[in-house]
Amino acid sequence: MRSLAFLCARRLVSHRPGLRRALDLLPAELYPVLFRAAVTDRRVLAVRDLVGTWPFPVLSFHQLLGHWHRDRHPGRAEKPGKSCIQAVIMAVVAHLRRALEEPCRGTRWVPKRRCRLRVLDVTGLQAIDTDGGPEGMSLWSGTVALAKACLEVSKHQSELLNHGSKRLKGPSGASAAPQSIAVEVHTDFFVNSTSYGVVRDALQTTGPLCLKCRDFHAEELSVAGTVKLLESLDPASVRRVDLRFSNLGLPGLCTVLPHLTQFTNLLSLKLPYSNIDVRRLPGGMDSSLRCVAVQLGRLPCLKELNLASSRLSGKLRHVLSDVRVPLESLELSFCCLLPGDLAFLSQSIHAPALKKLDLSGHNFSENLLQFLRDLLEEASASLLHLDLTECRLTDSRLEALLPVLCRCSRLRCLGFFGNPLSTPGLKTLLRKTLILQDLRLVYYPYPVDCRSQDLPSTSGCLFKDEVDEERFAAVSTELCRMLLSSGRADVVWTTDISRDDTVDFFTV
Repeated sequence: MRSLAFLCARRLVSHRPGLRRALDLLPAELYPVLFRAAVTDRRVLAVRDLVGTWPFPVLSFHQLLGHWHRDRHPGRAEKPGKSCIQAVIMAVVAHLRRALEEPCRGTRWVPKRRCRLRVLDVTGLQAIDTDGGPEGMSLWSGTVALAKACLEVSKHQSELLNHGSKRLKGPSGASAAPQSIAVEVHTDFFVNSTSYGVVRDALQTTGPLCLKCRDFHAEELSVAGTVKLLESLDPASVRRVDLRFSNLGLPGLCTVLPHLTQFTNLLSLKLPYSNIDVRRLPGGMDSSLRCVAVQLGRLPCLKELNLASSRLSGKLRHVLSDVRVPLESLELSFCCLLPGDLAFLSQSIHAPALKKLDLSGHNFSENLLQFLRDLLEEASASLLHLDLTECRLTDSRLEALLPVLCRCSRLRCLGFFGNPLSTPGLKTLLRKTLILQDLRLVYYPYPVDCRSQDLPSTSGCLFKDEVDEERFAAVSTELCRMLLSSGRADVVWTTDISRDDTVDFFTV
């Protein structure tokens, strides 16, 4: 149910002339609800007016986000649209230009109330991989927009300083210097080869608009380009570095890692698909593994490490040997781990602290299954998210795993997609995990007995185009019925691995 204040705010922001007149009279305490109403209804010009006269030193989308879903969609968070984010950026640029040019001349509308904004927090607004529909803004687009805004303000400042301006003439006729004013923008970055140049230039430019990166994501950049950007970031602001598809290899990783040690607050390091394969190491390359271990050990706050698709067979102990602080999230999908790797992990300081564990893509046959059980036993008191996608878990292997799995009493999310389980196996999994009171999401595979009759029968896992839809619909209905009859309608069982429910370390 919407509040009366919110309903009144919606009415006011819908009439821009009235809003402009009211802004000089309204108490500052009403700005947050007016801003939420303007963002909710996509009143872009109202958003610009509000930010241009923002009466507080901080404007944090994160702090306001919790109010939006109560006013519009109870129980669901809503992110601002692309047009509103662009309006906020444009308003900040206009504010800084006015401050540099004061006293303002001309017939443009100039608010009597001065903007007091010093920190704009837009972290967590955009998705990395998608625009979120026609109204959404991708993290890449947001990064480019902020970088261009930073360069625009800096260029304007330089023009005023170097060439002077009639608008800056003081009473004596001497040229007055632009006011010293700055706005910090706390944001997340996503950079690739297309946007690299503009982001690099923005980070190396000094001016009134200063970008402070919280989560840094880079894709398919060269080693030199990656290092250049890392050197330009504010060391105290960065909490995550994600270098996906970087093709670093061990030599590149040894080059990049020393530059990460400047980030004293780094909590998360993701290096998926970095072309690391210890099975192909030439003689004498153990020194490279030692270099990686030493540099990881110099990240005192590290809690999350993602080495997905790094072929680490038999070398996991070498990589993690110098990490002295327990990791809470470890993603080792498709890493070709051997029994010795899992044995090391189950006996390490990390096992009892793990909240998130991803071991997808491993063949948990008899020689590896026992080591998985030992690891889950050690992690059972802390584990919240477990992903065992495409691990060749059959009904018999699942039966051997279930006793220890059910001791993971805090488990919230379980990934079993892509395993060759039958319908009876899935029903057993559902019944046994009913005791896990915190469990809310299960990704389950298409049952092998739902294979289309037009396809040859094999023991491998199924994917959507191989499934008899009618038979699978019956299985899905039965699973839902079992959840309802057991009083666990709160648990979602789905085969849709594209759902936007991926557990992030900072949300667990």
